[in-house]
Amino acid sequence: MKYYLVAGERSGDLHGANLLNGIKENDPDAQFRGWGGDMMQAGGMELVTHYKDTAFMGFLEVALNLHKISGFLKKCKADILSYQPDVIILIDYPGFNLRIASFAKQQGLKVFYYISPKVWAWNQKRAWKIKQNVDRMFVIFSFEIDFYKKFDYKVDYVGNPLMDAIEAFKPDPDFKQKNKLDENKPVIALLPGSRRQEIMGMLDLMLTVQPHFPNHQFVIAGVSNLPSALYEKYISGGKAHIVYESTYDLLSISEAALVTSGTATLETALLNIPEVVCYKTSGFSYAVAKRLIRVPFISLVNLIMDKEVVRELIQNDLNTENLVKELAFILSGGSKRSVQISHYKKLQEVVGGAGASERAGRLMVKYLEAEA
Repeated sequence: MKYYLVAGERSGDLHGANLLNGIKENDPDAQFRGWGGDMMQAGGMELVTHYKDTAFMGFLEVALNLHKISGFLKKCKADILSYQPDVIILIDYPGFNLRIASFAKQQGLKVFYYISPKVWAWNQKRAWKIKQNVDRMFVIFSFEIDFYKKFDYKVDYVGNPLMDAIEAFKPDPDFKQKNKLDENKPVIALLPGSRRQEIMGMLDLMLTVQPHFPNHQFVIAGVSNLPSALYEKYISGGKAHIVYESTYDLLSISEAALVTSGTATLETALLNIPEVVCYKTSGFSYAVAKRLIRVPFISLVNLIMDKEVVRELIQNDLNTENLVKELAFILSGGSKRSVQISHYKKLQEVVGGAGASERAGRLMVKYLEAEA
């Protein structure tokens, strides 16, 4: 069968790549085309457009790039019509993918959605559109089953695909040596995100804490889809080190981490590393989000646990004074470190084990074969 996938972010590329493997296990003759990144391409998908060209964050940033986004939508729609897939699989990325779902439904094409948009967090009425335009929804959080029941919409819970990547991870015992890190200094990891806007907005702030922790070394988790020049000012003069495409290895040797809100907050917790969650956007985007968001937390860790497990420093609260204080709390000997780690054990039980990608792939193929 022919599958057309659309992922618009780095995390979607990771989950999409694992999903490709799950589908291939159940449909050996599967053909893949779509939007994503290097990992999906390496997994056998014919890549149409890379997510690095399409990733915009925040309401203001999206508004300023509406013309570009409109052009991407037209390109995607035309490519789908040309390819005529048996199914379109949309991966998170709701601003774009919900429009593609509506278009596909109008064209009589089958639509699967893998990793639900966070409609439970804000603008819950979008669940009606999902019910109208999406044939099958595959969710990764158990609480999403009950959420969609309120809309009389049955979804498939497959578990969290992050566990596929985490359980497959084997730490590199020579990681410090290979990356010329000081063997004797404990590491504080900086995870500023994977978008240009995030890195430019976060690293300046994160690194202001450095003088307060002279006995630690700061290491940035870099991504190769962005130009290395973007990181240059943060590492020049030995201010910080950088490693590319090695976030799990970096976290495995870290004492603690400062993490931009997103999937990485959950990955950090599942790898058992104490963290402070950081989030800052434009004043306009924040004001809009504050009016729309209906949940008490922004990090997946706290949302899943339904309580504050990790400290969230948001907008004006994200400053040097608070970062220093909260980071000190979770370093060795800090008053919050052992408490946070104990909460992580419960989080790992709630999230469950590996196998989400295989379960999702198997179900997708099963539904397609049954409805063919």
